[in-house]
Amino acid sequence: MIKKSKKIIATGLLATLTASYLFGSFAQAKATPNESSAKEKLEAYLKFTQILSVIEKEYVDEVNTTVLMDKALKGLLANLDAHSSFMDTKSYNSLSVQTKGEFGGLGISIGMKHGALTVITPLYDTPAFHAGVKSEDIILKIDEQATIGMTIDESVKLMRGKPKTDITLTIIRKKEPKPLKIKITRDIIKIQSVYTKTIYEKLLYLHVTSFDQKVVDGVKEALKEHNQTEGIILDLRNNPGGLLDQAVGLVDLFVTEGDIVTQKGRAKTENIVYSAHTQESDTQTPIVVLVNGGSASASEIVSGALQDFNRSIIIGEKTFGKGSVQVVMPVGKSEALKLTVARYYLPSGRTIQAVGVTPDIIVHAGEVPQQKDPDFLKERDLKKHLEGELAKIDGNTTTTPSEESNTTVEESIITEEQLYKDAQLKSAVNILKALIITNKGKR
Repeated sequence: MIKKSKKIIATGLLATLTASYLFGSFAQAKATPNESSAKEKLEAYLKFTQILSVIEKEYVDEVNTTVLMDKALKGLLANLDAHSSFMDTKSYNSLSVQTKGEFGGLGISIGMKHGALTVITPLYDTPAFHAGVKSEDIILKIDEQATIGMTIDESVKLMRGKPKTDITLTIIRKKEPKPLKIKITRDIIKIQSVYTKTIYEKLLYLHVTSFDQKVVDGVKEALKEHNQTEGIILDLRNNPGGLLDQAVGLVDLFVTEGDIVTQKGRAKTENIVYSAHTQESDTQTPIVVLVNGGSASASEIVSGALQDFNRSIIIGEKTFGKGSVQVVMPVGKSEALKLTVARYYLPSGRTIQAVGVTPDIIVHAGEVPQQKDPDFLKERDLKKHLEGELAKIDGNTTTTPSEESNTTVEESIITEEQLYKDAQLKSAVNILKALIITNKGKR
């Protein structure tokens, strides 16, 4: 979500009705389209005030006008789209907590899909991730409170809390016969956004977990450190998005010209084009991008733009489909509107809102079946085996320096065994190898 600060001139309902009435008083015998529109607005305002008056007088319980108006505004914004909302004083005050770098929570990104509160992704190495929450889980209850009719902001408010306190999510998961209950302990959420590993020494694996303000610098540093890499795998799976400028900057590292993403809204001020630059761009190294249903917003912009530029092959599953822009607009001193004001459009002109990005090659999550020869030992495995046997004979069970260094190295690489446990990543490696061979043939 992109946040802006805009001044809202609060005018009373009476002033609005008066202005509309005065405008209508100048109507000619034959109403113009503008005059008809003004008349319809006046009638709509009058209907609202009439219903409000009836509720105040006839409802079984005494109700406060301010409370009624707040409820009406919440309903109004919630019915526009899943991401617009009216924030009362309490919600507006909690906004600052949501935008801090760390907070007490679950580490879970959520959205609305087909009217249901749905997990976009559990963020890597967070309480939700370790508890087993998965992308596309539907949250049925938060503790004992049902989520039917609940907004995203309301659910976030319930899930946030003091670190080390427990919360139980009741979820519906595909292929599970009944709802699952998952107990999660809240904690301070600290997110590392860029992880770097190597595959077969010559392939660079970049895992971007979210788009915070350090992503572009982190990727630049990784590219500089591995400047001899023959190919890049950019893993955006379970990446819920983040800052737009980081998404644009990441694409800009691999293309030299063209519009990366266009933002379009009703207001001219919301029409913005973000274009590529020629400086510091790598246009030669083959790239494969991994996505899934947990890839949303900024990660969809990156994968979709690289796909439209024919700069990479996209592998995995269809993305979430979150391509709209929200702004926070203060109303008075203690309340605000969070309003959808624009949508994102990729270089080809297509939108990702409610559509998502479809991979070039669909590969579902899972393991790659393989047959192992039990009698076959690789040279590295045989060496370790023989060293172990010698240690038994000599009575020396201490770890040698070479073994220690091997352990350290393996933490920064993805092994063949790990590849076979991730069918999407294994497919990405195979495609990347093919791209490298094709690229060599062109030189």
